[in-house]
Order: sequence, then C-alpha cells, then structure tokens
Amino acid sequence: MEWIDKGYVLSTRNHGENSLIVSLLTEENGKSSALVRGGNGSKRRGIYQPSNFLEVIWKARLPEHLGTYRCELIRSHAARFLDAPLPLLALSSAVIILDRALPEREPDSNVFAQFGLLIELLHGANWASSYIRWELDFLKNQGFGLDLSKCAVTGSVEKLTHVSPKTGRAVSEEIALPYAEKLFILPSFLVCSDARMENHDLINGFALTGYFLRRHVFG
Repeated sequence: MEWIDKGYVLSTRNHGENSLIVSLLTEENGKSSALVRGGNGSKRRGIYQPSNFLEVIWKARLPEHLGTYRCELIRSHAARFLDAPLPLLALSSAVIILDRALPEREPDSNVFAQFGLLIELLHGANWASSYIRWELDFLKNQGFGLDLSKCAVTGSVEKLTHVSPKTGRAVSEEIALPYAEKLFILPSFLVCSDARMENHDLINGFALTGYFLRRHVFG
C-alpha cells in the first residue's frame, strides 16, 4: 500500500533511539500518523517541527497498518515565526487543536485549506482576530457552528452584545441585560469586520471559542 500527499506537521513523539511517530494533516488523506525512521537524528529533526509543510510518501503492507513516512521539506513555517512569539503561540494552539480533535484518516479539504490560510493570516497585523475566526470556523466545520448573525429572541441584527452558552446564538443588548452574568460577551470585531479590536475583545473572544471547543469538540 502506498500514497503520495502533502501535509502539515501536527505532532511528533519519540520511537526507539532515533525514530519518530509523526502526525500530519494531509490534503487528501486527512490526519494521519506513521513511523519516520531516523526522524529524530540531528540532520532530520528540524524537518518535523509543528506546522512545517512536507511532501510525504506513505507505505504499509496493509491499509490498517501504521506504515512509514518518507518526507521532504517544502516550507518551514515554524522558522518564519521565530521573531513573532504571540502569532507563534496562536499557530501552536491551532496545531494542538487539529491534532487532538480530528479523527484519523478522514479527509477534510476545508480544514486543510483553512489551516493553510491561517498560517498566512498570522503574519498580518490582525493575526489575533484571524485566529479567533479560525477557531469559530473549525467549530462550524465540526458541526457546532455559532450563529452570531442575529438575535436568537427578536431576530434583530442591531446591537448584538452577548452569546448564549446553551445555544451558541447571539443575543441583543436589550434581551441580554437581565441575564448578562450568565452570557458570553460578543466581541464587536466578530459582528463588524471594521471594528477596532482591544485587549478585552481578544479575551472575550477566547472565552467564547474556548468554552464551545471544550464543550463540543473535546468534551
């Protein structure tokens, strides 16, 4: 059995003295893990840094076997973020989410494409809002999308300020007021793309996506 594909490194773990078990997000074969002989040697170790983009050949005797990878580096994304610690932290977070949440060997072209786009957006000035939107898109892709387009009670699209933790739907300011302590604050940049993002918006955005990721994806 053999296939040829391209993929992003998600994680590695040691196997024996100098080999690795490498988990990749591949374009046509989904998340897939295999053995890389000599992958932990000094000459090859740098290839298998999380987020690096590789060309890969997988071989095994039977489809259900772990198999082995033979990989060549196409692009080293990890190195591009060495001078940008916060975007690098966001990239590391995305890699961990993908590695822990995705099932093995189930292709998903949307997840693959969105992760590639995220890597490029993390180089921009609005990297933080791009990352939070990526988490929202990932939730939607997994079947747990939030509806932030209108108020769940009135249907209004004006003054959307909160999100219900039960339904994942937006709530307008008037409706939310009596229950504000039980609701998540909806950051303005998720409602209006032109809105300026402050530090508290970032905190509220992570609180929102983090809750639903824990509840639906990791729960």
